[in-house]
Amino acid sequence: MDNQDLYNTLIRLDGKNYKAYKDIKANYQFPKFDLIIEHIQGDPFASPSKLIIKIPHNVAEFPTELYENESRKIALEDYLIRQFSQACQQISRHRGTGKSGKITIIKIGQEILKRTAANINKNDIEIRFSVGLPARGRTILGHQAAQMLCEDVPDIVEQTLLYQALDSQGIKTQVETAEDADFIRQQLSKNNLVTFIANGSILPRKSGIDPRPLETDAIPFKSPESLEIAFETPNQGLIKGLGITQGITLIVGGGYHGKSTLLKAIELGIYNHIPGDGREFVISDPSAVKIRAEDGRSIVGVDISPFINQLPQQRSTNDFTTTNASGSTSQAANIIEALEAGSKVLLVDEDTAATNFMIRDRRMQQLIAKNKEPITPFIDKIKQLYIDYGVSTILVMGGSGDYFDVADQVIAMDNFEPYNVTEKAQKIAQENPNERMIEGGNNFGNITPRIPLAQSIDPSRGRRDVKVKVRDVDQVVFGTEDIDLTSVEQLIEPGQLRSISAAIIYAKQYYMNEQTSLPDILDQVMEDIDSKGLDILSHFPQGDLVIFRRFELAAAINRLRSLKVYQLSQK
Repeated sequence: MDNQDLYNTLIRLDGKNYKAYKDIKANYQFPKFDLIIEHIQGDPFASPSKLIIKIPHNVAEFPTELYENESRKIALEDYLIRQFSQACQQISRHRGTGKSGKITIIKIGQEILKRTAANINKNDIEIRFSVGLPARGRTILGHQAAQMLCEDVPDIVEQTLLYQALDSQGIKTQVETAEDADFIRQQLSKNNLVTFIANGSILPRKSGIDPRPLETDAIPFKSPESLEIAFETPNQGLIKGLGITQGITLIVGGGYHGKSTLLKAIELGIYNHIPGDGREFVISDPSAVKIRAEDGRSIVGVDISPFINQLPQQRSTNDFTTTNASGSTSQAANIIEALEAGSKVLLVDEDTAATNFMIRDRRMQQLIAKNKEPITPFIDKIKQLYIDYGVSTILVMGGSGDYFDVADQVIAMDNFEPYNVTEKAQKIAQENPNERMIEGGNNFGNITPRIPLAQSIDPSRGRRDVKVKVRDVDQVVFGTEDIDLTSVEQLIEPGQLRSISAAIIYAKQYYMNEQTSLPDILDQVMEDIDSKGLDILSHFPQGDLVIFRRFELAAAINRLRSLKVYQLSQK
């Protein structure tokens, strides 16, 4: 059928009951694109109808060099989603009851990510979006629906999916920026680096709820000469900035001078950012994980003995389980779980850490003997973690100079400007010897993989085999459970939570067999997504899935209160 068939059908449906909209579920040929009406909402207040646009390359006419590799392709898809979203906001309007009249696509932030809302393949460009089919009460407004689908949608296509209608320089800048960022990220480990912050970066944000760059009084980042390195990128040539090397790095300085702002930029440096964000070339190791205390979280079968042992009542910490973790036990578990999932870089801010987990000074050691204190503080394990497992740590620390003894690099932030104070910190440590006793033993300890049990993961609720709902970017209703991901700070879009929820179900179906460890399950799920795309996670085309990392998938699984595991050593 063609666009005229769709128009005629909608006019015929005018005034009928809302359920009659199901008659339009079909594929329609428009002059420049195909429109696929994939799913029809049940009523005006239900989730909007799902539609797909497919426009052939010979019509869209985007130069092939704009999507010739994965980095460029994702950046171009991201650009098209943003353009489509802006056009929807300008063209679509409220028509009738409930969600009637709205044309929308997935909401996105400052980051460039793979999303199912757009896909560029060898034949065409595909865009998945939503439409609130218009009604008054539950009566179809056919004429308004015809205007939406047969006039507004083609207008949006004309404005956003044809190369000649777009800013060619803006597109070029975005794909080249993303490609250069990915190039630098691939070079980090080869140069023994964990992160890179380009000179000129703008790190402060407008506010805690507005991730756009601060526009007034923002001080551009400038590396100290002693820490400055350069990368010759494919498109923008030489880019200079601060390179943080593998090992242990302290970020120090007074309050409100930019320590946490720098760490926040580093933790989001696992993602590419759009041009103009200010953090386009803040590039971090893709395995970097932010660690914090998380009072009240569930922990299941985690060996936290490298940090905590000799609990009262002789409770074991080799297979530690609790439904209500303390600050110290939660931080210990967060570290061990990140290591189990394969992280090679930990990011810690003292402001969100448990004090008794981070440090135990000499006076407290004298008052409370070691055999009465089950916590081995992080300061006594941080070096072993690097020596034994090659795991680096970037630590914001403003309150304890004891960490000078273990730091390989110390960066001081002064009015948002970084200074290399490594030699000064080492000199202070030599002149003021630390009298505290080292409590960490001779090595870090074991990282014991666990085997999750499929039967403990149940997404069903009532009559539904699967009931999953995402609430913003920090909570998932999974069956009868709420998974609280508030403290998993590197999740940035609700679409990532939808994908993670689907990935848990996928992992249960295909890989949880009481023989496969969690790291191996993560490997297999991520390999499947990498080779086949996010669509393998759903039974029908969804336009609201967003790529995620193995670490956030592991975090969600680990926070399931129903979870049961075997340790690999127990099998």
